[in-house]
Amino acid sequence: MACRICSGRLHRFADFGRQPISDAFVLPGDTGEEFSFDLAVGVCEDCTMVQLLNEVPRERMFHDGYPYLSSGSAVMREHFRSLADRLLATELAGPDPFVVELGCNDGTMLATIAAAGVRHLGVDPSGGVADLAAARGVRVRKDFFEAAVAADILAFEGPADVVYAANTLCHIPYLDSIMKGVATLLRPGGVFVFEDPYLGDILERASFDQIYDEHFYLFSATSVRETARRHGFELVDVERLPVHGGEVRYTLAARGARTPSPAVAELLAAEEAAALADPRTLRAFADRVAGIRDDLVDLLTGLRARGATVHGYGATAKSATVLNYCGIGPDLVPHICDSTPAKQGRLAPGSRIPVRGPEAFASPYPDYALLFAWNHAEEIMAKETAFRDAGGTWILYVPDVHLVRG
Repeated sequence: MACRICSGRLHRFADFGRQPISDAFVLPGDTGEEFSFDLAVGVCEDCTMVQLLNEVPRERMFHDGYPYLSSGSAVMREHFRSLADRLLATELAGPDPFVVELGCNDGTMLATIAAAGVRHLGVDPSGGVADLAAARGVRVRKDFFEAAVAADILAFEGPADVVYAANTLCHIPYLDSIMKGVATLLRPGGVFVFEDPYLGDILERASFDQIYDEHFYLFSATSVRETARRHGFELVDVERLPVHGGEVRYTLAARGARTPSPAVAELLAAEEAAALADPRTLRAFADRVAGIRDDLVDLLTGLRARGATVHGYGATAKSATVLNYCGIGPDLVPHICDSTPAKQGRLAPGSRIPVRGPEAFASPYPDYALLFAWNHAEEIMAKETAFRDAGGTWILYVPDVHLVRG
């Protein structure tokens, strides 16, 4: 199988079995067969890009019913507000600046840009969340961004000072068209800024649930630099971010347009020292994940035998990987509590575990809560102090299976 970036040979290092669409929550009584695919991961021996070996059609994942909202977490709302303020003070401080966000979701970042009176455009194919962005005063184009769309935006809006994407670029297998589109749309001296889950953090923390249908690529600075080079860009800055279990914010500019930050060389050197793309490193990760799977199932099976109650917390997209890879169903976790209305009253994909509203968490509190939204653990545990006071215990599986009181 060939790499989607450079056509080099891919080495498979992990396989999580048949998986459903991670955000395709099922209506009770729907007996139709769910779409599934083989969730296998490989690394390119040439450009080092880690990627899924099987592509899910984009229309199956991103559509009018797409349920994820960027504004769902207070931490993420502040994260995007801070980023918008930084862009306004630096890259968007000139005359009549223009910023385009790929995958703008419900407009959490662009709302700050819009409030500052700066020209902007969000591009998102998921009509439901795009409508929420428009309701906040954000200009949105409902579309998949690619080279032809970029040319159209340029014709009507002029060049962009910044193209930005958060937790979006790693979703898109056809990066060649994206990079061509960004090159078309950016003004000379403009920047392409994007942030996505970081391969180094995923390997270090064994956060295997970051691997699911939407996360086609797992980026490193090394693979991003190589991808950028192939399209006339240069990696000029990197910033480690604590959000979503560990991300990196990458900044690309036209080759020679900016002097790379020392942070780029530092991260590249760290990746080389850690041998991130070495097949042996990646196979060791897969072995570690298999151990986590066995430990989690053993724990849940033991709790069931003791008569303890366990609820899931957070019907995240990444929980699909955990539930289906581990074979966890309603017999071990009777339901999952989640605050997203579009998921409530439905069944988790594949596992068919019922999803209930947050009020079900305290009716009554369970003995244990399996925290799928572990990347928001601090925020969630600070909110759910009554669960702790009632004697409840959290179950986490990153970086290993462990229990947390309060």
